[in-house]
Amino acid sequence: MAEASPQPQDSPPSRTAALIFGGAMLVILLVVVGVSALGGSKETGEEGSTLVCEPVVGDGGTEECPTEIVTEPANVVIATSEGDFEIALDVEASPATTTSFRTLVENGFYDGLSFYRVVPGYVIQAGDPLEDDPQQAGNGGPGYYVDEEVPEGTVYGPGAVAMAKTATDPSGRSGSQFFVISGPAGQQLPPDYAYLGTVASGMETVDSIDALGQADESPSRPITIESMTLAPASA
Repeated sequence: MAEASPQPQDSPPSRTAALIFGGAMLVILLVVVGVSALGGSKETGEEGSTLVCEPVVGDGGTEECPTEIVTEPANVVIATSEGDFEIALDVEASPATTTSFRTLVENGFYDGLSFYRVVPGYVIQAGDPLEDDPQQAGNGGPGYYVDEEVPEGTVYGPGAVAMAKTATDPSGRSGSQFFVISGPAGQQLPPDYAYLGTVASGMETVDSIDALGQADESPSRPITIESMTLAPASA
């Protein structure tokens, strides 16, 4: 912001008064115009505001980025070959991340994929369209990424759900891969992973999946996502 230049010491009193009056009127006008402009704009994360995504080539996805933020509370029911569980989306903390995720759910992106990474006592992970490609597994995404600031003080305790990213991706970046913290080891993670919400019910299913993890971080048998659907938010 530019600072106002001081008036010359030898300015006549009448001119000085005029300058002060004129400056005051200008400040009032700028304040009024600024308030009017703010009143007509959409803040980032507000319902209906624009969601900004960046396209990614070669990640196995062909999804289109949603164009508007959705902040309507919702849960996601995840039906797997090991049972079902439900997550509550934290739309207030992460409006962009949850909008992208719920859009992928509505489009059926996750149906038929699997929890391909299972680390007992730590994490179960899914959402990779390249999971069957031995050369590319772990690198899949929806065809775009979203960046959003991770809420301050985020801790990934058991039942927390967040979006996976590579070690070189910036904090808060997400595509389609997500993980559920299945044990206390997740609390050691830094607050760098885009936050989705928490397991609202069915943690016993998460525990069953966690129990199938092996030393190489693969499950001992396939864990298929049969469907993922939106559901009304829990009361």
